[in-house]
Amino acid sequence: MTNPADPRPSTPPSGRAPGDWLLRLALALFALGLLAIVGIFLTPIVTDGKPGLWLYLGAILLTPLGFVLALVFALRSGRRAK
Repeated sequence: MTNPADPRPSTPPSGRAPGDWLLRLALALFALGLLAIVGIFLTPIVTDGKPGLWLYLGAILLTPLGFVLALVFALRSGRRAK
């Protein structure tokens, strides 16, 4: 039974919060940065060449960017509702 005086809608809430996209983006960028770091170490072992510049740039840019976005998500989702 539904209460007619209840202002909330009777539809069930979705399982995803509105800010989930930010967390998913942060985790993806962080994971790509970690993969770039692993690639930097594995390239000389697997091949006789040096790691490419794109691996270094990926490690330098993606890992901290993913970490910062995860911090932003944590700060935004932990905020109290007014």
